[in-house]
Amino acid sequence: MTDETASVTPYPDGPLIVRGDVVLLTPAGEEISKGRETVALCRCGLSLIKPFCDGSHKTAGFRTDDRDS
Repeated sequence: MTDETASVTPYPDGPLIVRGDVVLLTPAGEEISKGRETVALCRCGLSLIKPFCDGSHKTAGFRTDDRDS
């Protein structure tokens, strides 16, 4: 791990873009290899490579609620 600041950016109607030094874990606490410093995490639930995004949201018509709270 490096000292790079991590960030998570939600893309409208798309994935969460995770940049920087983060550790992804399974529900059992096992580490998931990212393989790179920037990854896209699925929010639609349809990806075949969960937890990573494979673009399935585009064909499924997935929409996010981006209104301010």
